[in-house]
Parts: sequence; C-alpha cells; structure tokens
Amino acid sequence: MNTTTWPFDTDADEHDPLTALRIPVVGSFNPRWSYIAAYLKPQSDHSYTFGSADRPTDSEAKMIASYIEEYIQHWFNERYQRKLAERPLDVDGGCNTTVFIKYGPGDWAYRRCSWQYGPLFVPEPPSFADRTVGPLTLLQVMDRNHTIADEPLQHWVDWKAAHPEVFGS
Repeated sequence: MNTTTWPFDTDADEHDPLTALRIPVVGSFNPRWSYIAAYLKPQSDHSYTFGSADRPTDSEAKMIASYIEEYIQHWFNERYQRKLAERPLDVDGGCNTTVFIKYGPGDWAYRRCSWQYGPLFVPEPPSFADRTVGPLTLLQVMDRNHTIADEPLQHWVDWKAAHPEVFGS
C-alpha cells in the first residue's frame, strides 16, 4: 500500500491485518466512508457487547475480500476499477456499504448502511430471545445478501463457481 497519510481518519483501522486484504475494519454500524464492504469489530459499552471477539478466520477474510472484488468487477468499468485501486481501501460514491459482523464461530450477519427501517443486522444477534434465523455462516449471509426472491443472483453464483479456492465447490 502506498499511503503517506491514512485518508480514512479513525473510520477504518489502518493497522488491522485485514486492511492488507483491502477490508476496512470499522468501529461503527454506519461508517462515514462509503466502503464497498467492511467488517465491524466488536462493539462494547457498559451494558452489552455486540459482536464476537472471534475475528474472521483466514478463509472468511478471503471471502470478504472476494465479495468486494466481485462487487467491483460486476458494477464498475475498468477505468473506475483502476481509480478505486489508487486508494488503500475500496470506496464508492454511494452510501450502501455492506457491513459484516461476526457473532461467533460460524455465526455471521450483515447490514446495508442505506437501511433506515427494520433490524440493525440480518440475522439478529443470538442474544435476541425471538431470533428466528441463524446461526448462518459467512457464505450463507453473502448468499442472502445476493438473493432476490428465492435464489441468489446469477452473477454471484457464477463468481463463487469461478473461485472454488475461496468458496469451495
């Protein structure tokens, strides 16, 4: 990474190991920058902890990095892809960051920063007494994020099939 000054202030952790994979590690449900996707580190106050101290495994980190790459390949032309690559993290002008959170081993959720109504994360955390969905693996969460009606979108299915080293067969 060629950074003389970290452009993301305190919004994303410059020194987190996931940053090397172009994964922003953020401390807010709604980061200030419009990243393609981000990982929410555990949040804690005096009354509760939200998220797990368990970090993404190496294979989960590769999935998040691939998720970001798929988004870029699918939505942006080559010229804009080169422009994105000039920064250490992938930022788009929209405000629809996908934020992933890990509740525990094999238990993930996501949110879109554009959401104004409904749950904070899908699925809800395991601490919710009426949790109806979960636990879900990171791959299951990514599939849900790419699903309209009953099936994941074809571009996502094709991406996973083209990257068995990340998503398996």
